Amino acid sequence: MHTLLVRRVNPGPRRWRLCHHSGVAATANAYDEAPPAARELGLGVVALAVAVLVTYGWYLGFHLANAHNGLIAASWTAVGLYVVRMRPRHREGWLFVATGVVHAVMFFGRQYGLHDGALPAASWLGWVGVWPVPVAIALFAWTLMAFPDGRLLSRRWLVAAGAMAAVAAAMAVVSALWPTEYDRIGLAAPHPFDLPGAAAADRVWAYLQPGYALIQALGTAAIVVRLRRAGGDEARRMRWLAYAVVMAILILVAGMATLGSPVPGLLALPLVPVAAGFGILRHRLYDIDPVINRTIVVGAMVLLVTAGYVALVVGVGALVPVEEGWLSLLATAVVAVGFEPLRRRAQRLADRLVYGPRATPYEALSRLSAQLTEAPEDLLDGIAATVASAVGAREVAVWVGDDGRMEQRARWPRSAGPLEPTDLSDLHRGPHWRVRPIVDQGTTRGAVAVRKPPGEPLTAAEERLLTDLVAQTGLVILQQEQARQLRAAARRIVSAEDAARRRLERDLHDGVQLRLVTLGLELGALAEQAKAHGDGDLAARAAGARTQLLEATADLRELARGLHPAVLTQDGLETALATVADRSAIPVRLRVDVGARLPREIEATAYYLVSEAVTNAARHSAATVVTVEVDAGADGLRIVVTDDGRGGAVPAPGGGLQGLADRVAALGARLELDSPATGGTRLGTLLPCG
Repeated sequence: MHTLLVRRVNPGPRRWRLCHHSGVAATANAYDEAPPAARELGLGVVALAVAVLVTYGWYLGFHLANAHNGLIAASWTAVGLYVVRMRPRHREGWLFVATGVVHAVMFFGRQYGLHDGALPAASWLGWVGVWPVPVAIALFAWTLMAFPDGRLLSRRWLVAAGAMAAVAAAMAVVSALWPTEYDRIGLAAPHPFDLPGAAAADRVWAYLQPGYALIQALGTAAIVVRLRRAGGDEARRMRWLAYAVVMAILILVAGMATLGSPVPGLLALPLVPVAAGFGILRHRLYDIDPVINRTIVVGAMVLLVTAGYVALVVGVGALVPVEEGWLSLLATAVVAVGFEPLRRRAQRLADRLVYGPRATPYEALSRLSAQLTEAPEDLLDGIAATVASAVGAREVAVWVGDDGRMEQRARWPRSAGPLEPTDLSDLHRGPHWRVRPIVDQGTTRGAVAVRKPPGEPLTAAEERLLTDLVAQTGLVILQQEQARQLRAAARRIVSAEDAARRRLERDLHDGVQLRLVTLGLELGALAEQAKAHGDGDLAARAAGARTQLLEATADLRELARGLHPAVLTQDGLETALATVADRSAIPVRLRVDVGARLPREIEATAYYLVSEAVTNAARHSAATVVTVEVDAGADGLRIVVTDDGRGGAVPAPGGGLQGLADRVAALGARLELDSPATGGTRLGTLLPCG
């Protein structure tokens, strides 16, 4: 309940304004729905149609220049159908299916049109295998541009994709009406149309043909841009696609350079949907980074060894008259000597390209030293990040506890989420985790768990560095444990003081006050009796003594209430703070939202903080109004007290503010004081309620 209480200081009766707000929490129920039968049937029909087209196309004969269309049709359709079946609303999966179906139709049409024997409707079916080429390439590029979620990067990219589709449509229309592509493909069946203007169509085609390169360049540029912008899971997905595309381009370039044919690169295109499918569905199980790393190392070594061998055998052989056998032996010896140093350099380059810069041991320890100046609650998070940077780990978790129970206190990256408490033996059994226990004088204090990418072990240098970092982590955990014990001891002291106050308040209320009230009643009866016997002097003296006794009783009641207000114990913090506002000499705006009852020491600390702040504002600041806000949230009880007084409040040794600071520190909180000399004072804290 949210309550706003405003005390008005005026001769009339006190008035309170109460405002209640209620919130309605909405919950969403997630459920898994089995694939509908209609969708399953539709996917089955598409799979069967593509299978029939591809299988019958292969049956008609083997043509190397057309083989890539059959492989693309099978791979893209299979991956797309699997993605759509697992995630029916995934747009990229449907783009995969569309790409596969178009290539299946083209493959079957070309196989039919390339067949040597006479087949019925060969011209028309062969025609279907030719003119959709620009559409197929544009659809291929669009699929790459929209990877991994099926959405383009922005409106600008949507405009670019629309222009690409328009160019592809124009090229397809020209190719459909005139045989502009027939000579390149070499179909045995003729073009079904014989329209005039073939020469003009050829000239138009000459202007449109660079559109193939532009479409491919646009798709590649989109991949590069998205890869640079991506982070986290999306970056890992993009790496799968980028790796496959780069490998296909390299094979294409190698085929053009060595064989003068793009066929090897075209045959490598089925790698793209397979890698993209892993990127969409399995990127967490099969990380692409080790594959890229090994590819860079192997590729670099092949280039270096080949270049060195050719330089020695061909270059030196052309300058020095030495037999080729001796040159080959010399080249082998040079390669053998230089292989390992070159491999280490290539590995370091690959590590830096794939995993990014990693901290050296000196840098790691320097970062750790810098982390020690951070807030205590952030120390272990900083240590986890430092360990990850030092050893190139994918994940790092810092655990605190003993052999029987470990609780995660920090994890990198933070987006990975918390892990459930477990024991040390279960940590060692975790998949791919390397666990280093933290032991102090034979007692287990915690553990550091590191998970590197699959296939990438810890090197000897990383092992030594990890050991040093774990030792430093143990010191931090030990210091935090000692600080926690000190806070717990201070909290017990505060609780004991509050309990003693409650006992004293109860003893005064139930003991001394009750006896004084009884004595007051006796004095009143004595005064009445003296008055009845005509002894006016004795009656006046008895009445005066009774009046003084009642005043002393009232003072004692106020003293008891100041020790520990009974209303706080009986009715809770909200009512107790309302009583503080009611008794204030200046207006108090009070808003309290605490919900259920809080721990006793939390309620007591909040009460004394607000009471002391309101009293100080009334006595020392000449404030005209005090605002009190008390809210209970997930992170604790937040208290803010502000006034519009003269400011300049400073905690003094032994003073009320210093006492409040010590009290909230015992609960693991910090008192925030902002009281500039220009005016106004703000006092706040966040009391942990856990």
